Amino acid sequence: MRVAGEPIAARRLIPEFYEARGFRPAWVRAGHAEALVRLVAASRDHGLDPNDYHAAALGRHLGDVSATPDAAVRADRDLLLTDALVRLAYHLRFGKANPRELYPDWNFPRALGAIEPVQALESAIAAASLEEAVEQFAPQLAAYRQLRAALARHRAIEAAGGWSRLPPGPTLESGMQDLRIARLRERLAASGDYEGQTTADQDRFDAALEAAVRRFQARHALDPDGVVGRQTLAALNFDVAGRIDQIRVNLERLRWVAQDLAGDYLVVDIAGFSARLYVGDRVAWASRAVVGRPYRKTPVFRATMHYIVLNPAWTVPPTILREDVLPKLAADSRYLEREHMQVVAASGRPLDAAQIDWSRYRAGGFPHQIVQAPGPDNPLGTMKFMLPNPHAVYLHDTPARQLFDKRERAFSSGCIRLEQPLALAVLLLDDAERWSADAIRAAIEAGETRTVPVKRRVPVLVLYFTAEAQDDGTAQFRPDLYGRDPRVLAALRAPFRFSPIDGRRAPRR
Repeated sequence: MRVAGEPIAARRLIPEFYEARGFRPAWVRAGHAEALVRLVAASRDHGLDPNDYHAAALGRHLGDVSATPDAAVRADRDLLLTDALVRLAYHLRFGKANPRELYPDWNFPRALGAIEPVQALESAIAAASLEEAVEQFAPQLAAYRQLRAALARHRAIEAAGGWSRLPPGPTLESGMQDLRIARLRERLAASGDYEGQTTADQDRFDAALEAAVRRFQARHALDPDGVVGRQTLAALNFDVAGRIDQIRVNLERLRWVAQDLAGDYLVVDIAGFSARLYVGDRVAWASRAVVGRPYRKTPVFRATMHYIVLNPAWTVPPTILREDVLPKLAADSRYLEREHMQVVAASGRPLDAAQIDWSRYRAGGFPHQIVQAPGPDNPLGTMKFMLPNPHAVYLHDTPARQLFDKRERAFSSGCIRLEQPLALAVLLLDDAERWSADAIRAAIEAGETRTVPVKRRVPVLVLYFTAEAQDDGTAQFRPDLYGRDPRVLAALRAPFRFSPIDGRRAPRR
């Protein structure tokens, strides 16, 4: 179905909408069509593409819908305006890409909930302010607002000519004099990191420039040592268009999950190596985290926290068993003894490791489990947080505390290690009398494995963001740890189409 040469996407919803209003035109108020044209143009501020919402056709044909006496032309214009609004509202609420096509195990809801599409469309068009009505479809999140500010800031930089590349050469550091240092100063001024005054000696690496380099490094997940080495040079030479795309990708990710980011919830940011518990929409707890290595990726998923295990034993997961433990056992018969591990049958009965021919299982197929007893060397530390999910991923303590001092913390086999597990346990157990911090420490010191149901059964959202921002639009960028940004960007650049959402009412096409 095409109208005014444009494909109509909402092929079911639009007929239902006009039937419900007795086939009367919808876009008859003075300035109403112009308001939608402005909203379509402003979709760019959300990182979306105005051409997905008939921007060119609206600019060519629409203008004032009452200007032509031709009823057929006016009807076509009305339909085109309505379809543009449906498309835009849909993308603002759910995102343009379908995350389930990008990630087969995606289990976040994409539902209209209590929204009735025909009524919602009628309400938006009838609203005193179309702009305010449409903006309500977008995520009402501080993180989304801040990223939009960062997008505007970077587009302004791009419009001003962007920033220049720094030529290759030796490492630059404080006190040096080099012809490239003036270029470094210009580059950092363009991105807002250098706030010093122009100096007579532009080629000298002074204290103000060092402070600017440190600010830049902190914003790009680099060691803020004030030295321009290989990694810092690469980040400096990442062009502004690439940063704009990175922000757009992360705005899209927020649209996918905005409905889940409300009330009490625990979010793990894989690329940010961090975890935060929100209670009543405020951060009640935050911690650095260790996540899966790039070849043992931590998955993106949603689950609900159920219980905490104090002094947990560690059952070696199948992948680690096959790729790490069995090869070591085949080469060293005393490996289990040194690591305080034992072989356990499916029935739970301990087995004698000396009676097993380990060379048979070099390639896998081991029929039993290997379990490490609780203790100071147990990889799970003093506690683990259980959120049943098909990936067998959970959150836990760790004895390897030194890893939290590293900038990039991808060292696990998929599970999530927390720097501050005790404070999280206190908040989740939510029982000041029975489970204070001191009471939890005492239970751990007793050495007994205990399973404790949590009182605060929060949803746990394991997500992946490579950019975030502050209120003033200052952006923080992170490496794309698992190489996931390009597929999202490609989906944003693809032609418009509706993607399925959950529930009986959608999609109406």
